[in-house]
Order: sequence, then structure tokens, then C-alpha cells
Amino acid sequence: MTKTNAGRFFEDYAVGDVILHAVPRTISGGERALYHALYPARGALCSSDEFARSCGLPASPLDDLITFHTVFGKTVPDVSLNAVANLGYADGRWLAPVYPGDTLTSVSEVIGVKQNSNGKSGVVWVRTTGRNQQGRDVLSYVRWVMVRKRGDGPAPATVIPDLPVAVAADDLVVPAGLTFAAYDFALAGEKHRVINYSVGEIIDHIDGVTIEEAEHMLATRLWQNTAKVHFDATNRADGKRLIYGGHVMSLARALSFNGLANAQMIVALNGGAHANPCFAGDTVRAWSEVLDMAETPAPGVGAIRLRLVATKGAAGVLRGADGKYHPDVLLDLDYWALMPT
Repeated sequence: MTKTNAGRFFEDYAVGDVILHAVPRTISGGERALYHALYPARGALCSSDEFARSCGLPASPLDDLITFHTVFGKTVPDVSLNAVANLGYADGRWLAPVYPGDTLTSVSEVIGVKQNSNGKSGVVWVRTTGRNQQGRDVLSYVRWVMVRKRGDGPAPATVIPDLPVAVAADDLVVPAGLTFAAYDFALAGEKHRVINYSVGEIIDHIDGVTIEEAEHMLATRLWQNTAKVHFDATNRADGKRLIYGGHVMSLARALSFNGLANAQMIVALNGGAHANPCFAGDTVRAWSEVLDMAETPAPGVGAIRLRLVATKGAAGVLRGADGKYHPDVLLDLDYWALMPT
């Protein structure tokens, strides 16, 4: 009897399945230090306990994408070990801050399946929830992934979930106690408030980062993501290791500091797509588009909805004349962040 795990194939999923993912992980300040070494992240709230306390929090929370990557990484052996590609995200909400010392677990429910027309793969939708050691939900999101079939057997009946276009502003969760009433703009690095932005504005974040092979594999291992396409050069016909989409996400988010330094906390993930593959040697740049703004009940705290685009090309270029993503575009991410009003 074999004791190794070859991962699930498309035929192994059924709507309603609930998967508890191994292994629980206690997060320390080491994850923050390594995250800031891998990405040029400089958000003041996630860098300084003193700054966080001045904003009403007990200490500096971990970067929001540390929570995302940790929760996501646990799901890979059960959801995307045999993935062809991770296709997109929707209906994501950060429900509570995560601090050093917290232990995170992940659980997923299969909410949709659809076989592809080639009969060799299919798309699986899952809703994943991350919880801390008190059993409190800290993150919930939907993602869909293309998974290989094991053989030519029958496919499960098609179920495509009905997902919202965006998380409503009224449903955003502001951490308890958060206030930007005495926000120190000088220490944060920029003076811009929500009211200084306008819907439709394009912000070119200017800087770029060239991805190295060892760097992206180190990052992916940090999140215990075991997907074969990121490590095994024999897993793709072109002999290339595919860059984990979350690595591109964190690079772009960190680069967006230049122009959006006060977008301090991500509170919702409205949608996202890994538009084109990214490989070592690619230079990633980022630009943002302001999509919406909203008020929150917290003192001095507003919300700004942003499109974050990671690209190898020019700012503002998203799609070609055919309506498809431009070949230079790597990531198209729609999210809400908290910012001083």
C-alpha cells in the first residue's frame, strides 16, 4: 500500500467536499523579516509596533499578504498539487489582524467544478477559510484552479458558483480599535489621503524588480506551497519553473508603496487573475487604478478600492484591441484597502 500522496486530480473533487488542510503554522516575527527581505514592503502599520499603537492597535500586525500566503500555502497539497494554473480569486475578506505568535489553520469547501472541453483537465472552485488558535476566522476567499484529470473517466456534473463582482463597502471589516485620527503622515512616508485620489486615476509606481530563480523558490517554500510547477523544471514542456502568482502579488503590492504608502491594510479581495505566466528573469513593474472610495465607521479611516496591475510593460496598459490581457500583464488584482480620510 502506497504511503505517498500524489495529490487530487479533477475527478477527485465533488461540490460540498470539506477539506481540512495540514499543517498548522505558528507565525513569528521571522516571517515578517523574511517577507520584508523578499519584497520591498514598507507599510508603516506593518513595520512598527509604535506606529500601530498610535493607530489604536495593540502591536504591529503581520502584512496582510503574509496571512494570505500562509493560508493559501496550506491548501496546495489538497487543491492545486496537480494544477495546470491558478486562475483567479473573488469574494475575499480579511476578518481579523494576525500577530506574531498566532497559529493559523486552513479549511476549504469545494463550491464548483467544470470539466474543460479538451477532456484532460477541469476547473475547481474552492472557498478557503483561515483561522487562528482561538478558532476565529481571519481570512476567507474563493479561488479557482485548473487541475489535470487522472484519466479519461467521467467528469462530475458541472456546478459554477455565483460570485459577487466585488465585496460591498458596508461588508468591509475594520479591525477593532483602529483609528487614523492622529495618523502621522511624515512617518508613514506620504501625505496623500483618500480625498487626494480620484476615481479613474492611474498611478505609475515607477520602480521594477527582476525576479531571480532562487528568490522565488525560497519565497514559495516559506509559505509551504508545494505545487510542482514552481520547483520541478521537468514539470513543464518548456523546462521553466513557473513563478508562484502570490510572489508577483507581493512584489506588486510592495512596489505600490510609491504613490499609495497610506493604503495601510488590505481588507478585501474583490477579484484577481494571473493574466500571463511569469518566469525568472522577468522584471516586474506595477501600476494602480483608483476604482472607488468609501467611508468606514472608524475615526479617520476610509476605504479605497484599487486595481493593482503587475506588468513587464508600460503603466496603464491592460488589454489589447482583442479585449484579451496584453502579453506583458502578469497580474490584475482588485482590492479594498484602508487609508486615512
